[in-house]
Amino acid sequence: MSAVRTVLGDVAPDELGVTDAHDHLFFRSPRLPGQELDDVRAAGSELAAFRAAGGSAVVQWTPYGLGRRAAELPPLSRAAGVHVVCATGLHQDVHYDEDTLAALRGRLADVFVAELTEGIGDTGVRAGLVKVAGGFHGLDAHARWTMTAAAEAHHATGAPVAVHLEMGTAALDVLDLLCGASEVPPDRVILGHLNRFPDPVLHRQAAESGCYLAFDGPSRTHHATDWRMPEAVHALAEAGHGDRLLLGGDTVTAGARSVDGGPGMPYLLRRIRPRLAAELGADLVDRILTENPARAFATAWR
Repeated sequence: MSAVRTVLGDVAPDELGVTDAHDHLFFRSPRLPGQELDDVRAAGSELAAFRAAGGSAVVQWTPYGLGRRAAELPPLSRAAGVHVVCATGLHQDVHYDEDTLAALRGRLADVFVAELTEGIGDTGVRAGLVKVAGGFHGLDAHARWTMTAAAEAHHATGAPVAVHLEMGTAALDVLDLLCGASEVPPDRVILGHLNRFPDPVLHRQAAESGCYLAFDGPSRTHHATDWRMPEAVHALAEAGHGDRLLLGGDTVTAGARSVDGGPGMPYLLRRIRPRLAAELGADLVDRILTENPARAFATAWR
């Protein structure tokens, strides 16, 4: 039986409900000084606001070493009444110091598997996906190392693999490595940030592989392409790929939270949902928010 692995335990896919398929309650990186998502009270308020807007589940893509606050996630999930899925994995090397990366050499896949099956540290909280990252229009040695380890973790556990595409690029390179060389089934791969590189041909090629495509935002950094997201999603749906689309908010800085004056998690349901409904019809948007993430994150865990 397939299940979605949440921070409170495994749940049936149809229990997930309306899902923010890519977001962050906690995130801390030296690349974003002073903008850390590290406030437990604010995280709880953001989850409550998402719930009030009609949300039922949030998938946190924050990987190893970037302030996941795994021990805080179960009480936050219970208090808000929102399912939370957290990640293992590793981001681009610029987010880590050399000592952290050196300590993971030769055992990265083992760390991923342990966090998926045993728990993160001593928290007992198990991850429900592996998150890794590509580079700008290509894959460097770090990306190949982390993606190869993610593929090993998938083959050991069945876990889905979610990929940060830098500026939305290198999707086909990622698929060549994960689904080609590493033989991860395409329906176990989720490509993030497709809205940041609005190339309809590339989007269609990626969708034809059978992977999931995550459109996430809005953001100040990528506002120049965020407005093209409805058009891109519409084109994919018209091409028959509506069952492969996911939506998320990708809140990565404190200023982006709704409780701090930004769009935050509720914006996905408050503004993006009706905008897409006008483009695609409410029924399809409802499926994109419920049925698609239920399939994408459900696993027959090994």
